[in-house]
Amino acid sequence: MSTVLPAGERMDTLRTRAEALFPGGVNSPVRAFRGTGRPPVLLARGEGPWVWDVDGRRYLDLISSWGATILGHAHPAITEAVRTAAGDGLALGATHPREILLGEAIRDALPSVERLRFTSSGTEAVMSAVRLARAATGRDLVVKFAGAYHGHSDGLLAEAGSGVATLGIPGSAGVPESVAGQTIVLPFNDASALTMAFARYAGRIAAVVTEPVVANAGIIAPEPGFLAHLRQVTRADGTLLIFDEVITGFRLGPGGAQASFGIRPDLTTLGKVIGGGMPIGAYGGSRELMNLIAPAGSVYQAGTLSGHPLTMAAGLAALDELRPERYLALERRVDRLVEGLSAAIERHGREASVARVGPLLTLFFRATPPTDADEAFAADREAWGRFFRAMLDAGVLLPPSPFEAWFPGFAHDDAEIELLIETADRALAA
Repeated sequence: MSTVLPAGERMDTLRTRAEALFPGGVNSPVRAFRGTGRPPVLLARGEGPWVWDVDGRRYLDLISSWGATILGHAHPAITEAVRTAAGDGLALGATHPREILLGEAIRDALPSVERLRFTSSGTEAVMSAVRLARAATGRDLVVKFAGAYHGHSDGLLAEAGSGVATLGIPGSAGVPESVAGQTIVLPFNDASALTMAFARYAGRIAAVVTEPVVANAGIIAPEPGFLAHLRQVTRADGTLLIFDEVITGFRLGPGGAQASFGIRPDLTTLGKVIGGGMPIGAYGGSRELMNLIAPAGSVYQAGTLSGHPLTMAAGLAALDELRPERYLALERRVDRLVEGLSAAIERHGREASVARVGPLLTLFFRATPPTDADEAFAADREAWGRFFRAMLDAGVLLPPSPFEAWFPGFAHDDAEIELLIETADRALAA
């Protein structure tokens, strides 16, 4: 069995091979490029802000491994750290010192996280945090917000019912109604709906799980006061507040969204950036709550490859590069990007807008940035598809969905930002 990448085999041939192996030809649905009007791109390698497909074509990359590679692809510090760690052995089956070092670095950056547990994915982290919340409160119900994605565990793949405070119905085949029915789905940024839900289900809600900035329906910013209201009603009812910072953690800044908005959650879930591009998840909170996790307590959660030495090495190298001045420089570059995109939208008379929080942004084909998922999903998808294809043809790889964030990072220098603006201007003109 060869471990060498196929040489000289074209993209269409490799797609056919993938389709014969994997459902839809992919190992994660968004990679299938459904809705873009194009077949999926197969990528062979990346360096800095650039990626190359298997046919050798280069693209300016705004997917950035869905937010994980804030430093860019193949960053020398990370690749060297992984190479060194690999020389010490791979999965060793016991606690490794690098786990302690990365855990301490995360704890130092997030005051709400006194203790934490590493997992191998964000899905595992959120699933485990919800289990912990149910054990800590003795309650079953969980609140989430429409359009937010918290991994593919059964209870969180629920869609909203007809009312603003109804129990969820399954959002995926294979999810029992009895499981989805333990999830209350509310519109994001709707303080009245939140108040109604807590009045209707008083004393029954174990946790509210939220992305403090919705990033899986495109970027949706919290309206002023909404997160504070969320913190108030959860605390008053004895409900735990879980911030899903898998995307925003160490992306909005070292302290994540909780530092940006000044809200202290009870539990935090992390992923993406803290793994430096390697598979990772983590959840954490107060010492009291986390001591309920086995073997300290009775809430069971385990993972053979959790805290993997290579992932810990990559994460340590990544976090070591996340200095405040680099975030400030990234903010300035994204300021320029938003300014350039907005000017192009106005110049060409397009009904479009840029939603942005920190360095995260999404271009929506609607007149104003959305405030909830319904508004996001009502944006013009056909116009987005034409824009996506024009950008792809010009060598810019955007996330292949109108409802995903763009992820400019430290490797996107001024020249790349200007190239992105110029390319978008031509795409909007066309």
